[in-house]
Amino acid sequence: MTELKSFLKVHAADTVAVALQPVEAGIGAPEDGVVALEPIPQGHKIALKNHAPGEIVRKYGLPIGRATQEIPAGAHVHTHNLATALAGEQVYVASRVAHGNAREKPAEEPLWMGYLRGDGRAATRNEVWILPTVGCVSLTAEQAARAASERHAGRIDGVHAFTHPHGCSQLGDDLAGTRALLAGLAANPNAAGVVLLGLGCESNQLADLLDALSSVARAKVRTLSSQAAGDEMAELAAILDELVDLAAAAEREPLPFGLLSVGLKCGGSDGFSGLTANPLLGRFSDHLAAAGGTLILTEIPEIFGAEQALLERAQDARTFDEAAALVNRFKRYYLDQGLPISENPSPGNLAGGITTLEEKSLGAVQKAGSAPLCAVVGYGDAAPCGGLALLEAPGNDAVSSSALVAAGATLILFTTGRGTPLGFPVPTMKISSNHGLARAKPHWIDFDAAQVLDDGEEVTDSAFLRQILAVASGEPCAAERHGQRAIAIWKRGVTL
Repeated sequence: MTELKSFLKVHAADTVAVALQPVEAGIGAPEDGVVALEPIPQGHKIALKNHAPGEIVRKYGLPIGRATQEIPAGAHVHTHNLATALAGEQVYVASRVAHGNAREKPAEEPLWMGYLRGDGRAATRNEVWILPTVGCVSLTAEQAARAASERHAGRIDGVHAFTHPHGCSQLGDDLAGTRALLAGLAANPNAAGVVLLGLGCESNQLADLLDALSSVARAKVRTLSSQAAGDEMAELAAILDELVDLAAAAEREPLPFGLLSVGLKCGGSDGFSGLTANPLLGRFSDHLAAAGGTLILTEIPEIFGAEQALLERAQDARTFDEAAALVNRFKRYYLDQGLPISENPSPGNLAGGITTLEEKSLGAVQKAGSAPLCAVVGYGDAAPCGGLALLEAPGNDAVSSSALVAAGATLILFTTGRGTPLGFPVPTMKISSNHGLARAKPHWIDFDAAQVLDDGEEVTDSAFLRQILAVASGEPCAAERHGQRAIAIWKRGVTL
């Protein structure tokens, strides 16, 4: 990256730079001989050369769209003069296959204090979860969790109910998706014990949900059908007491860095997300991948325009083909509804300086660093331990983050430029892309990635790693401190 006083040029081939703060007309980027012809908002782009109509505009060294009109050097580049060049499905051809890892494994890796489970996986929290099979018993689950939390305060890390409105009036793949997501959540290592709470007459029957669980996960699961119970609240309380007693025997112990399983997420992105927060995650991802840790990347529609570079990192031809097919399935998902694949960025993204989906995607995929792509995982399925996995889920924050937890993530690293308070079943660290958000919302934000512009990568990366290890070892993140924990299920198909 090249800092041009008021602007940042990410790659030598770029034809735009990003304003580091609001820039008035007449302020220049002298290394490129460019002076702002008009005010440029913070995080927005300035043209570093003249662009003819139809000409490619480049950021991160790659195309982010085409000029829709003549853009003189020094002009503000945004929705009024830049548009996506994305179309529909593509035929992807591998030009190479990834080899090795992004970096060598150091002789010594940091330790963290976690819970080692019987299947060899590690947990960042030791909790008991209630998962309703259907929305009809969601309030019952919440009441029981609150009461159990009071009875057992301090014995384990928490008792939580994760509710949703689904589980009945669903058919086919839609119902199967709900069942798969709940089964994946039940298997997460952070849940030492799980109650599957049913109503009794719902489409998502308890027996079918149990069949979706592995034998290892089934051992920590208890079930209750509310219609079959006498006093369901009393029976649920007894089950929770048993599970808490079992979970309380677990203790934190020093664990290798490579036992972490991390979900990578961004939401409410801005023009700084691809400059500070997402590259910070990328460097961490390379570090964890080299140590043998697990990284899970999702939000498939938010890699459109950047997918070729990600696909080229596939460790073999089969992984390449599976990832390419997943990308095209998501494109077809949009096209079959008569919608363009580029119906993104969001209004908040646009206000923060992101203009096209290509620009958003090229910034977003940086979260995964440069580690080889080792696996492609279906919605609700578990990611294999070790390496980078690509998970089937949409871009919606709540839906994709819930899918990360179902895939086995025991910690989510969530970058944001606009901010969001929402957290998910596992610790969800919020990483701000800019100083303004971190200062305005300290009760949302766990780490300010914009300090990399002040302190450099080495200092910032070290501080970031320390904060991650502290949260993994039990320090509550901001979302946990404020009770922000929820799930959302990807609803598809008809409702009866």
